[in-house]
Amino acid sequence: MPENLTTVVGFDFGSHWIGVAVGQTLTRQATPLTTLKANDWKSIKRLLDEWQPQKLVVGLPLSMTGEDQEMTASAKRFGRQLEGRFGISTVMVDERLTTREAYQIAMTQQRKKSKQEIDSMSAALITEAWLQSHDTD
Repeated sequence: MPENLTTVVGFDFGSHWIGVAVGQTLTRQATPLTTLKANDWKSIKRLLDEWQPQKLVVGLPLSMTGEDQEMTASAKRFGRQLEGRFGISTVMVDERLTTREAYQIAMTQQRKKSKQEIDSMSAALITEAWLQSHDTD
């Protein structure tokens, strides 16, 4: 495996569901994985054990003007808990419009997506945003 290849697991945090995606720096692309119930630390640990990421990415919900909103503090707390529990460097990424974009992508596909599928698609978009803005050299 090339030294600069980094596996990244991304999260779209929600109060009930957390979308999860995996990506890697070589292609700078991410794939939706699953959606977990909020606070399902056992399942999160299983995923992290399976994928062995070097970085975690958590979507940061901000208002359209870039200010904190109701979910911002909860998402930041989730990011701190991930880093504290698993010892993996965690970054927060602006997630504005990712859910809307995920719904638009779903509309172009020929079958209806569940809310959980949309959440994991959003996690992939959040992860890709970090991968494409991150200098891997």
